Amino acid sequence: METMSTTESQKPRAVQAAVTGNGERFLRLALPLATMFAWLAAWEFYVWQQAVPPYILPAPSLILQTLVENFSSLESSLWFTLRLTLMALALAVLSGALIGTVFALSPLIELSFFPFAIMLQVTPIIAIAPLIMIYVDSTFAALLICAWIVAFFPMLSNTVIGLRSADHNLKALFRLYRATPWQTFRYLLAPSALPFFMAGLKIAGGLALIGAVVAEFVAGASGRDTGLASRILEASFRNEIPRMFSSLVLVSMCGMAIFMINIWLSKRLLGYWHESEIKSES
Repeated sequence: METMSTTESQKPRAVQAAVTGNGERFLRLALPLATMFAWLAAWEFYVWQQAVPPYILPAPSLILQTLVENFSSLESSLWFTLRLTLMALALAVLSGALIGTVFALSPLIELSFFPFAIMLQVTPIIAIAPLIMIYVDSTFAALLICAWIVAFFPMLSNTVIGLRSADHNLKALFRLYRATPWQTFRYLLAPSALPFFMAGLKIAGGLALIGAVVAEFVAGASGRDTGLASRILEASFRNEIPRMFSSLVLVSMCGMAIFMINIWLSKRLLGYWHESEIKSES
């Protein structure tokens, strides 16, 4: 009887938890959408009320109309920018994780080469992009290098910090049980570094997109096989402000998509065990 009563008392709690979870998910979706809609409505009303010319500030409705009408010409540029961004991000993840692991496991190598990584971080990409354009024959490869430089350091730094954040007591326990270096790395260091790695990935994703766009601005590339930055430059030269805004919308959508994918991936990898993703029971 006590077991049945305990089970019966747990049912309302489970139902309440499910309702609370559904309500929280609804708010996470509804609040940003409502805020965005209110902001766009205020923008639309301001342009209509003040009779602002489109070449000064186009209304959101005009931007959407321009985006729909010109999407066929912007689509190839969108895929160019997205491909450049994802390739730069992949290179940053692989090189940052690999070099960061070497730095974390070998302090002497870190002391020798970490200043070069800092130089890549603190040197503005606008300052070195013209040199890269001169030394690299392929324009796409030069843009890829520029975007990689911008996204590389967060992956390197977060990987090093994460690998060194493992609990010292657990390290002593692994040594006590004579764990091999590979076992220590796989079962202790890598799980400890994963939250830092995912945080670096969120930062590097946005920086890779910024690096791709800025590099193309500096390169001044034009033609058919170019990215959204070239479409923005062309629209600014022709004073086509609605078309410029439509290209900016596509750039922002790319960044938001990359960030949301990183959030989903972080929840999948950390949601069951790490405090940053576990929801409180209170």
